Amino acid sequence: MMKLIQCIVLMLVVLSCGTKNRDDNTPQKTVTEMEKKNIGSILALYPKPMTVIGAEVEGRVNWLVVGHTGIIGHDRILVSMNRQHYTNRGIRESKKLSVNLVSREMLPKADYVGSVSGASVDKSEVFDFHFGANGTPVIDKSPLTMECNVVDIYETEGFDNFICSVVNTYAAPDVLDKDGKLDYTRLKPVLFEFPTYSYLATGEVIGKCLNLKTQPGMCAKLPMSADGIVRLSKVEVYPEYLDEYMKYAVEVGEVSLRTEPGVLTMYAVAKKENPCRITILETYASKEAYDRHISSEHFQKYKQGTLHMVKQLVLSDQIPLNPANQLNNFIQ
Repeated sequence: MMKLIQCIVLMLVVLSCGTKNRDDNTPQKTVTEMEKKNIGSILALYPKPMTVIGAEVEGRVNWLVVGHTGIIGHDRILVSMNRQHYTNRGIRESKKLSVNLVSREMLPKADYVGSVSGASVDKSEVFDFHFGANGTPVIDKSPLTMECNVVDIYETEGFDNFICSVVNTYAAPDVLDKDGKLDYTRLKPVLFEFPTYSYLATGEVIGKCLNLKTQPGMCAKLPMSADGIVRLSKVEVYPEYLDEYMKYAVEVGEVSLRTEPGVLTMYAVAKKENPCRITILETYASKEAYDRHISSEHFQKYKQGTLHMVKQLVLSDQIPLNPANQLNNFIQ
């Protein structure tokens, strides 16, 4: 009897050692193959807004392009600059700097001040400027400038990382909306992309944050293929139906751009002397994308709803003179 009990105890011990102590419902981490390729520990949070930093160095105004800036919390910004820059010594002494966003208009000069050192070249007169209320130089042509105080300096190998509080923000009137708030579709700051040292454009709205369920954003677009279509649709509408037709046209254009990856452009204009004559620039990524478009529910609603309103329709396919040129749609 004792031998039987000992055998049972031994079996229980063996079973308990071979059983994982886990909840069967807990998902297990496994390493699986995926299409993404591991390219190493690359800092890839680009593009970033391109900025020109303004500061006084040894009694003289100096400008420097900086592409590494960021937001820390909701009340601090970070300006990261190579420690060898001439500008750093002035910032360390005064604990002040200005952050000037770059517009396309000022881009050539901004590019220049990033290519030469203030230690050997006087860059003080490259930009027209005024001193802000906090005593830092503010570029007149910059659409938006922040005057900052340096509250801390975080040093990493080869870099001074200035942690700043924003004291004053100056905005050009034409980048503000009717309520006096910043409108980045008007501001359109230049972006800097570090891996290829390229400048990128901004300004396109693809959706409203936290509101996409009720107001969908613009979907990602397909590239133009060899059988892509560029077309001018010329429509003449009976005058008595013009207002009603416009409602249909606006709706189908917006729904198509928001929901169809293959609809690249849909831009309608009316002739100034005769608003009943409407021309629509349409571009489709491929013949297949066009076929999907004309069979869609929203296009059929437009087509069937406006048949009796249209006096004449002429479809005229076009050949782009420069296929490298691309149009970006904008939906507010």
